[in-house]
Amino acid sequence: MAVTSGRPEIRIGLVDGPIAMDHPDLATENVRQISGKANAACARTNSAACRHGTFVAGILSARRESPAPAICPQCTLLVRPIFAETAQRDGQLPTASPEELAAAILECVEEGARVVNLSVALGQTSPNSERQLEDALDHAARRGVVVVAAAGNEGAVGSSAITRHPGTVPVVAYDTRGRPIDQSNLGASIGRRGFGAAGDGVTSLGAEGKPITLGGTSVAAPFVSGAVALLWSAFPAASPARVRLAIRQAAPRRPTVVPPLLDAWKAYQLMKAV
Repeated sequence: MAVTSGRPEIRIGLVDGPIAMDHPDLATENVRQISGKANAACARTNSAACRHGTFVAGILSARRESPAPAICPQCTLLVRPIFAETAQRDGQLPTASPEELAAAILECVEEGARVVNLSVALGQTSPNSERQLEDALDHAARRGVVVVAAAGNEGAVGSSAITRHPGTVPVVAYDTRGRPIDQSNLGASIGRRGFGAAGDGVTSLGAEGKPITLGGTSVAAPFVSGAVALLWSAFPAASPARVRLAIRQAAPRRPTVVPPLLDAWKAYQLMKAV
């Protein structure tokens, strides 16, 4: 983050809820809505979808002087709302169907996203709907798009249609001691291809103006998305394979269901050496 604030040509697809576009700490000059049925701006700032979307957007694209992590404010954020602003029970995150998620991924790819952040939970699935999602992830992989996905917060060992896809980068939430939080899902594909990132007690933008503090894998995922976008901003001519290799080499792993902690600075040093 001390090296770069990002570059506008590096586009991050945010597949999430709508965001509070009028938030004074959001770098909205670099935020764009792409196609989708829902509007990118929140209609109800007290909805779970708006709260979630604004929080994740703040991690990626808040102004550097804001209370949010503000990783890549000069990158272009492509907002593709997928969560409806319906009433949610306290603590319940919005979910999306595989078909909706597949359509959103394809639209982000077509709009030129180099990174797509999926801080989402899947609703009810079927073999056909999972196939559509796998096809969308295949397409993203062929186009060299890095798809970063939250591992999930059920505290389970296993995988989903998202995290088991070979083209995705699953993310586990780590606490301040560098350990996965109890709610984080773990699994063979997560340990093999994923990373841990900050996901416990993270403060970012609140849709209603005041900062809020949340945790979980959906909070951790944008730290990895933002780090990838910063690497591409520092080395815009780098190939997708080069970026993926750098973040993998920077965090040595062993055969376990627990992924290593992301080391963005070491990845930068490896890319600079090459």
